[in-house]
Amino acid sequence: MESFSELFEESIKHTEMRAGEMVLGKVVHVGKENVIVSAGLKSEAEIPLWQFKNLKGECNINVGDEVEVEIEALEDGYGRTRLSREKACRARAWEKIEKVFEAEETIEGLITNRVKGGFSVSLEHVRAFLPGSLYGARLSEDTEFEADTDPVEFKIIKLDRARNNVVVSRKAVLEKQLSKEREKLFASIEEGQIIEGIVKNLTDFGAFINLGGVDGLLHITDLSWKRVKNPAEVLTIGDTISVKVLGCDRERSRISLGLKQLTEDPWLNIERRYKVGDRVHGTVTNIADYGAFIEIESGIKGLVHVSEMDWTSKNVRAEDVCSVGEEIEVQVLSVDVERHRISLGIKHCKPNPWMEFAVNHKKGDLIKGEIKSLTDFGIFVSLENGIDGLVHINDISWTGDGDEEIRKFNRGDNVEVKILTIDAERERISLGVKQLEEDPFISFITTNGKGAVVEGEVSDFDDKGVIVKLTDSVYGVIRNTEVARAKPKEAKTALKNGEQVSSKILSIDRKNRKISLSIKALEMEEEGLALEEYGTEKPTPTRTLGKKLLEKIRTPSKPSE
Repeated sequence: MESFSELFEESIKHTEMRAGEMVLGKVVHVGKENVIVSAGLKSEAEIPLWQFKNLKGECNINVGDEVEVEIEALEDGYGRTRLSREKACRARAWEKIEKVFEAEETIEGLITNRVKGGFSVSLEHVRAFLPGSLYGARLSEDTEFEADTDPVEFKIIKLDRARNNVVVSRKAVLEKQLSKEREKLFASIEEGQIIEGIVKNLTDFGAFINLGGVDGLLHITDLSWKRVKNPAEVLTIGDTISVKVLGCDRERSRISLGLKQLTEDPWLNIERRYKVGDRVHGTVTNIADYGAFIEIESGIKGLVHVSEMDWTSKNVRAEDVCSVGEEIEVQVLSVDVERHRISLGIKHCKPNPWMEFAVNHKKGDLIKGEIKSLTDFGIFVSLENGIDGLVHINDISWTGDGDEEIRKFNRGDNVEVKILTIDAERERISLGVKQLEEDPFISFITTNGKGAVVEGEVSDFDDKGVIVKLTDSVYGVIRNTEVARAKPKEAKTALKNGEQVSSKILSIDRKNRKISLSIKALEMEEEGLALEEYGTEKPTPTRTLGKKLLEKIRTPSKPSE
């Protein structure tokens, strides 16, 4: 081994001793604040202790160690030599930095403090700038800075020694590391595999789970078999959880994860546990305008629509029937396994007033009730147990106009009605007021059947004929062709309004409540009768067929039985 003096003597043979040159020196003393170094010059030099500290702030220098220093001054005017360990290290550091930059390798550095737009980094006595965008993590103005205690790897992305400008990136190193870890992870991961990860971030649509080098998405719909509004209900940032790999897209570097898939789907075999008609107890979890959601077991919720809450009220509000957290009894109405839906009913667990009414009453019964409301199409009457019946506008009066007749009633009036139909399944009861009295049309046609001769008063005319009032509530129609046997005339020219006429009933339409009349048919019948009587009598000079017919027509005919 060559001694230090020999090395020094060898070095000075090729080195011109002047300021700025680097030489080897020997540590002869280590104090609390200074280190004395001898470089074989005019005198020994004192160098501040901090110039010998490494990136970690450690000073591992001992007496007898050989160090490289730069000559600042051979003689400072006071007979002393000035040496710098820092400048020597900086010069070597620049050489190293240039080599690293050219080779596109990484270099260790220490983040010392935060500056405008980023951070200051120490690269072995050379100051570099780390932009905030290349830090490798999200930063904000409120983010508290903590100086690194251990060196980290950086990539040099810009170098200008003349201007003492070095720009580094921590993000590039992290991405390279993550890329390796990602490749390793994607090579080992398989669909259906259960792995551990750390909850990295929560969003409205789910959570990102750090799997070690790559993030996987745990969608909100895969958090729980229950309905989850916000991922924070289930997860907390920093939690370590086990998840199941649902999908792995290596080309797009995407991994889909599931948490609920670690447990059995509660909808499996649901149709075996809950059959239509079953009554079960559940807890109200949510109330909406259209109904309430009932949890009948963990992960299984059914909907009670507002139409299935009360037998009698159609505009019921869900919050008036139940409240969140309340335990209630419901009946299963339908189970849709594919769509994961169960329809429930509350009213079905109570007696059905429509069925009870159908049991206690029948068609034709008379019943009293209070008028609940008046509408354009009829009258709603309150019956027993809160149910309503409808008196249609056509069932108010046999004779009067429905719109006028309905004005004779008031809300709150007590009325007697007749039950016309009961449809418990459709929750409909038809009532009638006019049916309390005998139908005048039926009474009339019962007495006067087809072929009967009736008397009436000309009431009105239309293009087809004349309308004849037979009674106060029964009318008949004589078509123009049935006005006279002789040359057909229009009714308007043959008859007058208010004139009394006799006619014969040609037909009766019970369904449409129409009676067709004929004067012509009556004349033909009476002519035949007159001919028949004339044939049985002896002719006299004064009694002719013409006189006989005239007498027959002028004599009012009796209605046929």
